[in-house]
Amino acid sequence: MSEATGGPEHRYTAELAGRIEQRWQDYWADNGTFHAPNPVGPLAGDDVPSDKLFVQDMFPYPSGSGLHVGHPLGYIGTDAYARYHRMIGRNVLHALGYDAFGLPAEQYAVQTGTHPRTTTHANIANMRRQLGRLGLGHDDRRSVATTDPGFYKWTQWIFLQIFNSYYDEKAAKARPIAELEQEFADGARPTPDGRPWAELSTVEQRQVIDSHRLVYISDAPVNWAPGLGTVVANEEVTADGRSDRGNFPVFRKNLSQWMMRITAYADRLIDDLDLLDWPETVKAMQRNWIGRSRGARVTFRAGGESIEVFTTRPDTLFGATYLVLAPEHPLAGKLTADAWPGEHRESWTGGAATPAEAVAAYRAAAARKSDLDRQENKEKTGVFTGSFAVNPVNGKEIPVFVADYVLMGYGTGAIMAVPAQDQRDYDFATKFGLEIIRTVDPGADFDGEAFTGDGLAINSANDSLSLDGLGVAEAKKAIIGWLEEHGHGAGTVQYKLRDWLFARQRYWGEPFPIVYDEHGMPVAVPEDQLPVELPEVDDYTPRTFDPDDADSVPSPPLSRATGWVEVTLDLGDGPKKYRRDTNVMPQWAGSCWYQLRYVDPTNSDAFVAPENEKYWVGPRPAEHGADDPGGTDLYVGGVEHAVLHLLYSRFWHKVLFDLGHVSSKEPYRRLFNQGYIQANAYRDARAIPVPADEVEERDGKFFHGGEEVFQEYGKMGKSLKNAVTPDEMFRDYGADTFRFYEMAMGPLADSRPWVTKDVVGAQRFLQRLWRLFVDEETGAFRVSDSAATDEDRKRLHRTVAGVREDYAELRFNTAGAKLIELNNHLTKTYGTAAATPKELAEPLVMMLAPLCPHLAEELWQRLGHQGSLAHGPFPAVDERYLVEDTVEYPIQVNGKVRSRITVAADASREDVQAAALADEKVVALLEGAEPRKVIVVPKKLVNVVR
Repeated sequence: MSEATGGPEHRYTAELAGRIEQRWQDYWADNGTFHAPNPVGPLAGDDVPSDKLFVQDMFPYPSGSGLHVGHPLGYIGTDAYARYHRMIGRNVLHALGYDAFGLPAEQYAVQTGTHPRTTTHANIANMRRQLGRLGLGHDDRRSVATTDPGFYKWTQWIFLQIFNSYYDEKAAKARPIAELEQEFADGARPTPDGRPWAELSTVEQRQVIDSHRLVYISDAPVNWAPGLGTVVANEEVTADGRSDRGNFPVFRKNLSQWMMRITAYADRLIDDLDLLDWPETVKAMQRNWIGRSRGARVTFRAGGESIEVFTTRPDTLFGATYLVLAPEHPLAGKLTADAWPGEHRESWTGGAATPAEAVAAYRAAAARKSDLDRQENKEKTGVFTGSFAVNPVNGKEIPVFVADYVLMGYGTGAIMAVPAQDQRDYDFATKFGLEIIRTVDPGADFDGEAFTGDGLAINSANDSLSLDGLGVAEAKKAIIGWLEEHGHGAGTVQYKLRDWLFARQRYWGEPFPIVYDEHGMPVAVPEDQLPVELPEVDDYTPRTFDPDDADSVPSPPLSRATGWVEVTLDLGDGPKKYRRDTNVMPQWAGSCWYQLRYVDPTNSDAFVAPENEKYWVGPRPAEHGADDPGGTDLYVGGVEHAVLHLLYSRFWHKVLFDLGHVSSKEPYRRLFNQGYIQANAYRDARAIPVPADEVEERDGKFFHGGEEVFQEYGKMGKSLKNAVTPDEMFRDYGADTFRFYEMAMGPLADSRPWVTKDVVGAQRFLQRLWRLFVDEETGAFRVSDSAATDEDRKRLHRTVAGVREDYAELRFNTAGAKLIELNNHLTKTYGTAAATPKELAEPLVMMLAPLCPHLAEELWQRLGHQGSLAHGPFPAVDERYLVEDTVEYPIQVNGKVRSRITVAADASREDVQAAALADEKVVALLEGAEPRKVIVVPKKLVNVVR
């Protein structure tokens, strides 16, 4: 509980804080205090300042369990930052919406029979209530939810812009698909089979065009969980190949799915990271995810088929002693021989009578494993296909295996194995008794297994090529030239990044603005028929199957809405029958562009007006340099979104930029990752979490319901049952105390422990500050027009200078510490006096406002000011009071500090030395002798050497 709610009648208690906070929140709402004017449109203002700031929080999901005290950490930080900049005169856009589609709401609907729209709206209302109590300065006119048809109309519109585009590799940008059609029609671009465009049928022409679109349908390997009836993301698959929800078997299988051609943007997504003010760790994570590697593609021939591999070390090709195909590789079945050849070992067969039996059993087992499990499993497994491939550099026949440590999602899904230069290949070769040929000299001192470093090439020569003695770079260049000359491969760049699987077999998501015609081909819904709204259905559950039925196929909930799926539409050529897509977009869709809707949320004619986009997120070379990519000025959120959300959002934004819909090349100019609130948690003997607030401590042990439990420490949340709600904080302390405590706990970027009993420290600070202004016994206001001393002014302006810098750099903990220090000084000086000088009191209130806005507004009004402090002023620094009159020098004698002197700030080096040598402690230590050396470091120290 808070410090006593009793005591003096006018004490700043949680109850009084609550009344003050409600009053000012009502005032802000009634007066549109945080409304930021746009240049044009319904939200336009008469006088729009040129100095703007767009502050954005990562999209929250409105969970049914509500908020815990860890959730508002970033929101309070961005609010304090926005409030400071608003007070110094900037036009600040700060809004908050809700990423409200997704699986949790759908699961709850399945369990309760309540429509996900109902629960989503209720969750949003509860979250708005909780966040509203914090007094966040959001422009409420700009709030959006991805589930609003007025919002997802434009999500669908952006999807169609991407669908109706292709990537022009020569221009290195997206262009309208109509321009591609014209190139084919004009003969400027040849058709795949060389026939004139006019000779192709309409269906053939559409197939060619569809194969170039930035959104296309493809058979893609997915994680299929028959027991759930849906595809799950890689992150939702456990290490043993089961779904984390329900613990059902998960199978890798190919399904026809929507894909987005994000790989076309791989180079730009990497290269443009250099333009962004982002944490280097996040940039590194994106670069690693995209995984750009330079190397070569090499073609091996096997049984009449060509096997293409990618390698970053083509210089080791002479050491390739076997090939490995991923279990999903399309050639894995084709290269399976009818019988085991004579040249094989018993260990290669997996105990099967035929290669077909071995490969089939192995592929089925691999389908049950997650990619993570396959990559991290130390035990290498595999089976021989019964086929051999020819190594192009030496003509040797080498066996072809299927093994699950090779993934179809990286490279070509096939590798040339060089066991002497790769540890995984070495482990596999050792287990299966395969040849190991060293092609890089590891040096005489190397005593390991696989040598993965650089060195001179050895054992690498044929009749027309010798790499022996060459370094890695020279050897790579030579082998690539030989491969290209002889038609066995070419130098190339490879990426880990795969095209984006953009479909979910769920109900609660954005419908695709696509219908299928009588040929089963996709057709875009005209823009004037958007949004394609979700139909009402009675059953949100996807059809489930026997958990082990790997051959089953998804049947999404929307497939039951037959009246919606089978539809007659006039798409410009008369009414025809079409079939709608029964998948929905993934939850990422709305968060790929929501910052642009904050800019222009009520525009019904465009997703954002060009004038508003340019003003809020357009490039500002005069402020940020010639290479400024534009984007929001500050984007704050957790590092868990460092890759996928940010990568997907950047991809969508670049397509919109290429098509001329936005002026900014990037969505987020500056990124800041806040830390997490952590807390103690407790598990019982079965390792099941128990509610932390029900645990008792006795004699150094912890008990729940009379049974001993065990303490651990982790991120606050529902899973560990260690959440503390902000509602408790509002009740017991008030919002401003809660805000100040969260910001004072440590640097915003750091995770920090939550200790409820420590919140009282923040409350006591605000109570001391309140007493400087208000007499707790009588309620009289105790601020006067009396003059402050020069010493007080020095303290004040040092604080102002430090706090301004701290707020600008998001150092709210140190800003809070400076305010506490100033308040302590004023309390000590004026706490028992008749009144606090107004020239000290007013700046203190101004500086408090970003962190504790309600209390600051209340005191500002009591100081005699009309209206709100939200738009300033903020105290300016008087440089006169930052100049020090004197400087203290520590004096070291032979390296140890022995004394200190205070001299005039402008004292010369000679005067400082003389004062140091005249100090009585130094005189005693020198014992009448002259020092051998005296070193004066201006304004820092004096070092005397005896």
